[in-house]
Amino acid sequence: MAPRHPVDPAELAERIVEQAKRAGADVAEVEVTTGLQLGARVRLGELELLEEAGSSRIWLRIIRDHRVGVSHTSDLSEGGLDRCIGDALELAALSEPDELAAPAEPSQLCRDASRDLDLFDPAVLQVTPEEAVTRAREAERAALASDSRLTLSEGARFERATAVRALALSTGFCAQLRATQASLEVSPAAEDEQGKRRLGYAFRVRRHLGDLDPAEAVGRDAARRTLRKLGARKLATCEAPVVFEPETARSILQTFAGCVLGSAVWRKSTYLAQREGTAVASPLVTIVDDPLVPRGLGSRPCDGEGLGSRRNLVVERGVLNTFLMDCYSGRKLERASTGSAGRTNGIPTAVTSNFLLEPGEPSLEQIVASTRRGLLVTELMGFGFNPVTGDFSQGAAGMWIEDGETAFAVSEVTISSTLDRMLQDIDAVGCDLGRDTPTAAPTVRVGGMTIGGT
Repeated sequence: MAPRHPVDPAELAERIVEQAKRAGADVAEVEVTTGLQLGARVRLGELELLEEAGSSRIWLRIIRDHRVGVSHTSDLSEGGLDRCIGDALELAALSEPDELAAPAEPSQLCRDASRDLDLFDPAVLQVTPEEAVTRAREAERAALASDSRLTLSEGARFERATAVRALALSTGFCAQLRATQASLEVSPAAEDEQGKRRLGYAFRVRRHLGDLDPAEAVGRDAARRTLRKLGARKLATCEAPVVFEPETARSILQTFAGCVLGSAVWRKSTYLAQREGTAVASPLVTIVDDPLVPRGLGSRPCDGEGLGSRRNLVVERGVLNTFLMDCYSGRKLERASTGSAGRTNGIPTAVTSNFLLEPGEPSLEQIVASTRRGLLVTELMGFGFNPVTGDFSQGAAGMWIEDGETAFAVSEVTISSTLDRMLQDIDAVGCDLGRDTPTAAPTVRVGGMTIGGT
């Protein structure tokens, strides 16, 4: 029998809103999240961890006399709820008034909050602990069986989870969203001739169990990613094209995402603040934020303020079309919300949903084949980005490309440029859009970057 959530989040959220209003709040907004999770981790075939847990959390934001107070609790008893409401009111009394802090207008609220985006799969909840262990073992076994050099492992983990999130607002809005996901990760390791241990991994996550790749396929992919690291060399400092495969291209896109949020614009903490309507990337680049993708990891029928979700075309053929706004950022900038609010620690703020760089036509192999010499980046390390100036520098590892073929593994290099220049220098966009994260990109090639080595 599938496990059941211990509370009805929507009913509880509406009840807390009413209690907060009776206690003196002018505005009350409540987010209730309950979750159930099962995880199994194995290492070298032996079970290391098997856990199943449930959780519930409440975030409450109240506004009284234009003063905001936020509190949270996982204590669902009457006493716990009373303390949560009392804490929020007390914090509001201590805060400075903010005339722009207000809920969305009732006329703006979503009228189709129950829209089905196919985010819930009952089969995920039917996965037993025994099956979870079996899937993890099969993935690790397939990885280690791929090559005799793979004798070590950091383990494999299968996880299934479900969450129910309810949002209730004192303006009369209440919606509930149920979602599931199943994931599988495996991390084999090998030692190369220099005695260095090289660790690779493969990771898959889907909303529906039937969409998850077979465990053996994930294991073989992890083995491939590990073996290509063997014999890694350093490079002499040079200027060359850089190819980012989907996992690392996603990291670049995620960095860009932080620069198009309304909060970054009004705080003047983005190099894009005055760039709307201008070219910020190559004409090959189109970026959308689409919360309505069926089975998407970032999908939702309405945003964190109760506005209906919508597809936002952020960059169209290189031109910055719009920033992503919540209501507060919109008021700050005298603009309308784009339906992009999420809740961060109970506070509505602009966030991305399914933030996607739309794919092109060539495959990764074709892009590599058309690169005379350059670096294929398979891993990025550290963080080196200034959102105000756009300066970008990160540690990297990957494969050196010579005459259109990967020649040898590369490690201990840095790649640097500005994010503005990188995006504008993209001269190839692949067809292999990733699916394992809400922010996703296909393979892209940047025409030239500084590669720092020895």
